[in-house]
Amino acid sequence: MPASRPGAGPAGGTPVHRKARPGAPPGFFACEAAGLRWLAAAGGARVVEVIDVAHDHLDLVRLRHVPPDRDAARAFGAALARTHDAGADAFGVPPDGWPGDGWFGPLDAPLPMRAGRYSTWGPFLAECRVSPVATALRDAGLTTRDDDVAFDRLVALLHDGRWDDGDAPSRLHGDLWQGNVVWTAQGVTLIDPAAHGGHRETDLAMLALFGLPHLDDVLGAYQEVHPLRRGWRHRVGLHQLYPVAVHALLFGGGYVEQTRRVLHAARP
Repeated sequence: MPASRPGAGPAGGTPVHRKARPGAPPGFFACEAAGLRWLAAAGGARVVEVIDVAHDHLDLVRLRHVPPDRDAARAFGAALARTHDAGADAFGVPPDGWPGDGWFGPLDAPLPMRAGRYSTWGPFLAECRVSPVATALRDAGLTTRDDDVAFDRLVALLHDGRWDDGDAPSRLHGDLWQGNVVWTAQGVTLIDPAAHGGHRETDLAMLALFGLPHLDDVLGAYQEVHPLRRGWRHRVGLHQLYPVAVHALLFGGGYVEQTRRVLHAARP
């Protein structure tokens, strides 16, 4: 079972948060540590510091939470834009220091997250996210024939480049829901990434998926650093399809119908 342990760091003075899972997939924690270090190297949004990593645990500096506020939200929005602007070598690449596929989802039940190297975003999304999750949903008996047809159509449109816009690959957190955004006295600090090279709108859509305090302030400050392409709000559902579908696989229930709604609403 997953566990966390408060304690002191190697020198006895740094509070430690230990993420642990006996029997974790090989490299699971090394991949997360590489993602945290890659994001931190961007010099943008604050990222929790890695103290130690082993096959069955990851030790991080323990964070102290404070209430969200608008000033911190605006600082975070500007910093996140700088993180994205630090870029990646290609769409789909894993973080520096990790050579292969990653994982997406909760500590006790992460799903494999395919890596790759693509010059454009659409084929990456089709082959590394949409096709694998569509197959998994179908194998689990969670799709209808109409859903399967809609997934096939979406994959074809993505391969055709219908949503490609020339934006360079961004350095993404990759699982940026509000639970991985920690408000501290030093500013917003990011935890638990599924880091990869992708489209900047994906992280922003994740922030909106389960709600984030002061999201409008975050987005406003983000756009002061890097204005978003016209129509980005209409593409939020497309960027949310993969995480919602993963929730449908893991938890079923209302996430299945939410996946269906997002899927059938996807239009170029």
